[in-house]
Amino acid sequence: MNKGFVQIYTGEGKGKTTAALGLSFRAAGRGKKVLFVQFLKGIRTGEEVSMGQNEQITHLKLAETVRFFHTLSEEEQGALKSKVKGEWIELMKRIETEPMDILVLDEIMAAMHHGLVEEADVIKLLETRPPHMEVILTGRDPSDRLMQKADLVTEMVNCRHYYSKGVSSRVGIEY
Repeated sequence: MNKGFVQIYTGEGKGKTTAALGLSFRAAGRGKKVLFVQFLKGIRTGEEVSMGQNEQITHLKLAETVRFFHTLSEEEQGALKSKVKGEWIELMKRIETEPMDILVLDEIMAAMHHGLVEEADVIKLLETRPPHMEVILTGRDPSDRLMQKADLVTEMVNCRHYYSKGVSSRVGIEY
């Protein structure tokens, strides 16, 4: 890859993580190194299993929690915020030292909205990354500053969803 671009997958619709995964597996299939970082995810998912079986993809979880952030006590939220500060520093070191072609920050918008990651740190990452590195950011409600940094923005629109009929998340389909 000569020049890496910044992509944002956003919107209320389903498919943001799925699109990032599809790109990651496509890139890995072509011999590219992928670092797929998920924020605020806890349960073991099908994609985690699949990424673990692919030598080209490294999967990390930051701000790992099995409950929604808003259901955590103030103490639990504070502890998670402190933990993420250290995890972010380690991630930045890894980006500087390990060769990679694709960086996915899945649910980074949620991590920023909850104060776990500072927008300024994400902007700095985008501005200082190696020029060939493609960066994919997922999540709802990206800031105007992030939108301006993006070369591609895809908005997932929820036209119809079976959740509204009471269908729960299904193993192998949603996770």
